[in-house]
Amino acid sequence: MTGPHDVVDERRAYAAKPLIGAFVLDAALVVVFTVIGRLSHDEHPLAGLWTTSWPFLLALIVGWAISFAWRAPTAPVRTGLPVWAVTVAGGMLLRAADGQGVQPAFVVVASLVLLAFLVGWRLVAALAGRARRTG
Repeated sequence: MTGPHDVVDERRAYAAKPLIGAFVLDAALVVVFTVIGRLSHDEHPLAGLWTTSWPFLLALIVGWAISFAWRAPTAPVRTGLPVWAVTVAGGMLLRAADGQGVQPAFVVVASLVLLAFLVGWRLVAALAGRARRTG
């Protein structure tokens, strides 16, 4: 027999799944971005992966906090754009502080790839959700 508290706990657990999934997907895509970058420079994708990834991963966490991403984790504009902007800007600032390169070409490429990754999946999810509701 279940009580009202069990129903509330079940709803919270159900609501947490998209939140956790969205954050894990964002973090995985940031790591994929760094792996692609390392491969494009003929570097071993795993050797130095943490050194390359940590500035962007830390900035991603800050972006989630600043944008209150947990309120609408899959929203492309409300969450995706600010998370992307903070991830790129913060990642570049942290790279510079750590003595890593922030050449203009890298900033442009990182901005475009992370835009496609961090906002792109949210756009696809929003369009798929809209299609399910109307179709």
